[in-house]
Amino acid sequence: MNKPALLAGLRRVVGEDFVRTDEDSLAHFGRDTCDLFEPAPSAVVFPDSTQQVRDLVLLANDQALALVPSGGRTGLSGGATATRGEIVVSMERMNAVIGSNPGDRTIECQAGVITAQVHAQAESMGLFYPVDFAASGSSHIGGNVATNAGGVRVIRYGMTRNWVAGLQVVTGAGEILELGKGLVKDNTGYDLRHLMTGSEGTLGIITGATMRLASAPGDAAVMVLGAEQMELLLPVLERFGSAVTVNAFEFFSEQALQQVIEKHRLQRPFETPAPVYALIEFEQANDGDVDAAMNAFEQCVADSLLVDGVISQSSSQAHALWRLREDISATLAHRQPYKNDLSVRVSAVPQFLAGVEAFIEQNYSGFEVLCYGHIGDGNVHLNILRPHGMGLEAFKKTCASISEGLFEMVQRFGGSVSAEHGVGLLKKDSLHYSRSAHELELMRSIKRAFDPAGVLNPGKIFD
Repeated sequence: MNKPALLAGLRRVVGEDFVRTDEDSLAHFGRDTCDLFEPAPSAVVFPDSTQQVRDLVLLANDQALALVPSGGRTGLSGGATATRGEIVVSMERMNAVIGSNPGDRTIECQAGVITAQVHAQAESMGLFYPVDFAASGSSHIGGNVATNAGGVRVIRYGMTRNWVAGLQVVTGAGEILELGKGLVKDNTGYDLRHLMTGSEGTLGIITGATMRLASAPGDAAVMVLGAEQMELLLPVLERFGSAVTVNAFEFFSEQALQQVIEKHRLQRPFETPAPVYALIEFEQANDGDVDAAMNAFEQCVADSLLVDGVISQSSSQAHALWRLREDISATLAHRQPYKNDLSVRVSAVPQFLAGVEAFIEQNYSGFEVLCYGHIGDGNVHLNILRPHGMGLEAFKKTCASISEGLFEMVQRFGGSVSAEHGVGLLKKDSLHYSRSAHELELMRSIKRAFDPAGVLNPGKIFD
């Protein structure tokens, strides 16, 4: 299909004003926040309904086109990057909250609704949507589902998968599926709703979602704690977990803290520097919770698990402490870091982290490496910063080679090479470290069943 005919076909589906081919739009909508792959889409389209999405998929099947679903483009694995002349399908116009049901504790919305809007809608109902992360102000709920987004409160509430009550999806064959339908109980065979969750737009384009809500939690208090070694943080978590209801348990290194403080002119949490820090958010249902947390802190200091700490005295102080952790990713973006998003069982975290530290010292000399993540659920983010003056291709090649040894360690621990960022383009060549050959073939079979012509997000997860 030649370019003029292609554009004419797209315009017939979404309208004259909602097809873009200018360079700025192609560059902007053609990638996510992973800067390791150059975008090269042919066009960007903006459907406003499930029917228009279906018509785009049917056109793609008829004309052998490739489509890349696009939400808020906050992903970190290249899963929303169009590198092969694909058509980017942006969900920006499908941004309506369709309805909410306090009795069912659900919100029904189109895929392009911003995550923070779901938070606000839930709050207006006296309820709570618990999936939260630094990009919640720009990410789309459809993208959250497609990537099974995690965030900072997984330790208490789990991943996005736990909160999906229903989905509307257009498969790669152009079929419209209504999955889940908001039911709490439905044992009628395979749960395709969960299959779509985390599929990264390779099986279907999510056009709508019904999300479950939780009871509003009590006020939260935040503590930032300093420790001499990362392996000391798990016993700290155990102490606090026995004393209070822990919503989040994060960690970050001194090097990461320095980057955030310098970039945003923030204050240190306390004067005593420490090699590693933990951020704990816990539910403050009554004054006894604060007393219990302080007792846990004092015990940890007495047992040499912690060297210092601070606790928020107001919501604004809690927000300021959270910035020390949540601003890390955005702070590092200009250095185009090579990200390793790894996980092991929580009980294996101390031994794994010790191995990671030794591996970094042995293999990453000459590179600046920053660690942070969700240690409470076994998730470590390891960021290698591109040295000034090193070309992007040379940097990618070096990091990919070094990462093989790290993935071998993950495999020995029975862990995951991608805990929450997905596979996309970045991790597809390393998927065999976490999935068996038989699992990968089953996944390919599923892909063929939902997308027989291979029009949806080709080249992502596997070729």
